[in-house]
Amino acid sequence: MMARITSAALLITVMASASAMADNNPSSQDSDNKAVTEKVSISKNGSRPWLKGPEQNFTGTVRVEPLFTQPQSPVRTTVGQVNFEPGARSAWHTHPLGQTLVITSGSGWTQEWGGERKTIHAGDIIHCPPGVKHWHGATATTGMTHLAIQEGTPEGKNVEWMEKVTDQQYNREL
Repeated sequence: MMARITSAALLITVMASASAMADNNPSSQDSDNKAVTEKVSISKNGSRPWLKGPEQNFTGTVRVEPLFTQPQSPVRTTVGQVNFEPGARSAWHTHPLGQTLVITSGSGWTQEWGGERKTIHAGDIIHCPPGVKHWHGATATTGMTHLAIQEGTPEGKNVEWMEKVTDQQYNREL
């Protein structure tokens, strides 16, 4: 994971340097004078409705705030803020292009199919590779909120929901 962050930071630095060099290029200044067709948009805090997590995909009380869910081409990334009350969790699922979770508050658990349940806390970042079956949610006594970031396929699919996590799986009674 650290190498991935370092690579991303390097890419951003290289892109910023290339952009700065292009700003000094007369041909790039000509393109700055062209009309801009897209505008920056702001989605004000409190203006986005929270949705109840669908019962077929979640156990317990889960609220989802879609931050952006219908991206415009060529962007295919979606982000939602998901709030799990104590004991709440997702069903088992996979993502065709992977998923990144940024834990923003509380504590929770996550588990990969066939693996051990792991505890997660505010500030932790989880990357789940494409096609890996997993679940995530709050602990039995503490709520948890995360940002769920995933890219959709060209057809718009970003998750494949599966069976619910049983109480025995959630409580590690197997």
